[in-house]
Amino acid sequence: MGRRYFGTDGVRGRVGEAPITADFVLRLGFAAGKVLAGAAPAQGAGGIGSAGASGRPAVIVGKDTRVSGYMLEAALQAGFSAAGVDVLLSGPIPTPAVAYLTRALRLSAGVVISASHNPYEDNGIKFFSADGNKLPDEVEAAIEAQMDGPIACVPSRSLGRARRIDDAAGRYIEFCKSSFPGALDLRGLRLVVDCAHGAGYHTTPHVFHELGADVVPIGVSPNGLNINDGCGATETEALRRAVIEHKADLGIAVDGDADRLMMVDAAGRLYNGDELLYVIVRDRREREPVPGAVGTLMSNLGLEQALGRLGVQFERAKVGDRYVLETLQQKGWRYGGESSGHLLCLDCHTTGDGTISALQVLSAIRASGATLAELCADLRMFPQKLVNVRIDKGFDWKGSETLARAREEVERELGDEGRILIRPSGTEPLLRLMVEAREAGVAEQMAHRLASALGDAH
Repeated sequence: MGRRYFGTDGVRGRVGEAPITADFVLRLGFAAGKVLAGAAPAQGAGGIGSAGASGRPAVIVGKDTRVSGYMLEAALQAGFSAAGVDVLLSGPIPTPAVAYLTRALRLSAGVVISASHNPYEDNGIKFFSADGNKLPDEVEAAIEAQMDGPIACVPSRSLGRARRIDDAAGRYIEFCKSSFPGALDLRGLRLVVDCAHGAGYHTTPHVFHELGADVVPIGVSPNGLNINDGCGATETEALRRAVIEHKADLGIAVDGDADRLMMVDAAGRLYNGDELLYVIVRDRREREPVPGAVGTLMSNLGLEQALGRLGVQFERAKVGDRYVLETLQQKGWRYGGESSGHLLCLDCHTTGDGTISALQVLSAIRASGATLAELCADLRMFPQKLVNVRIDKGFDWKGSETLARAREEVERELGDEGRILIRPSGTEPLLRLMVEAREAGVAEQMAHRLASALGDAH
């Protein structure tokens, strides 16, 4: 049965519109609480039924800095309490911090109120299981099924209790620092750190400062409305300008919930997730075997070829860090990511973490003595051209002989020097045609040839 509410990254939408309303989130908290309360008291690693000190299931609820977080936090707390689940409230904290604290505090689950890189008008709810991973599909299905029933509050003596945890940020900062080699430090480095006025505003800069860096923080003045607004990992021009203005060695940008990473060097050049993944894998391979890495259908062909030259197998997953993680787990590999900046280092954390990923890149720079540009010298990124073509609803583009012939011709001409990706939009009647080639002009020409063939096909 298909999901009604959960997408690939929890429940998300515009605040005030279904499903991101106070009444829905209260029901979601109650349903999740009933599923947790109905689980065995302790299922061990990976379970969802660990009990708190009270004997009741306990969860941690974190959020980013959106003004709507206050409303949704209160609704979730009420729902969990009505179901007999204790709630620990961390306040604004990065998504990966919730994943870590869920494990560290031996809780039943972790809940994050965030819409990640989206504007402040959006928000969402996502869950982590007791082991710090995203909830299994069967648990999400159980929560959705529970939402069909009425809210029946437990007796007063069994109501869940809520309390604030004041040391959540400090615990997480120490966890991040533990992922950086003890023999290295960041002394002598000036870093601009852009926190997107988001959840990392009071954690991410401190991590780098406490490791010795001279930190210039920007995007650290959240007002509930300015998250991701012209800053952070999705809007990097502010970071680039600040790096040049402050004559910094590097710039680091995370997004609103601090799980994405982009970096800028002293010359103002931007490095995306594909390039940063290459730096991390290249560094790890010098110290230990790295059999493979995982990207997505959108990962640059240049990354795949550069890793191949290192003897590292490359696997493509569907777009979305959830699918990257699933593929890593199936393969038994540790490193993966998306060009958007979601990077996974499973030897450090169970989920993507912008701060920890930045530390792995900085570790490679410090250990090698090379600059970021020098570490990427063997990686030649292929220019990409994306063309969106509007199609009629129900059009069978996969069965189009005209498009198939055009694709075969383009692939034959590109050979090993390029790649084609055709995929439908998930929200609009569009077909996205992407071509990579050694030369930008070739990529553009080939993409428009495919678009023209598609136009002739319907």
